[in-house]
Amino acid sequence: MQPQGNWLTAALPFVVIAIVLAIRFRRMRRELPLNPERLWIAPAIYVLLAGTTLYSLMPPQMGWLLMIAGVAVGAVLGWHRGKLIHMTRNPENGDLTQRSSPLAVVLLAALVALKLGAKAIFGDSAVGHPSSSAMLLTDAFIGFALGLLTATRLELYLRARRLLGQSV
Repeated sequence: MQPQGNWLTAALPFVVIAIVLAIRFRRMRRELPLNPERLWIAPAIYVLLAGTTLYSLMPPQMGWLLMIAGVAVGAVLGWHRGKLIHMTRNPENGDLTQRSSPLAVVLLAALVALKLGAKAIFGDSAVGHPSSSAMLLTDAFIGFALGLLTATRLELYLRARRLLGQSV
């Protein structure tokens, strides 16, 4: 018989994901302003965070390879995610707006659920060893998130510049 606390601990992240998705889907109904000049900020912050993490927990050679593979896969999916985001230009004042696609949000939620499920697959004890499967998976996810975020923002930037009628 399993204690009730373990069930609640396992279910809590998925409940949080469901709540965040509900809020996010509600926000998708309205268009939000898009400033192409600020699209670089989030990837730059994430590069600093990822770099700090990788420096403090230096991955083994396999970890670096998995991180590079993660960047590549993340970039492909991020580019497609960026294409799913609806973007319009106001003809009166030229301002850009964006509205996320529900599919783009579902993609991100699936990634979070996959990461949470990885703990169940690899267990808690694997986290203490730098070459453990859990740590290698984390290296891959760091790269994946970097590729996804950067490619999404780059795709939005390129589309925004085309909508504004400016050369890239």
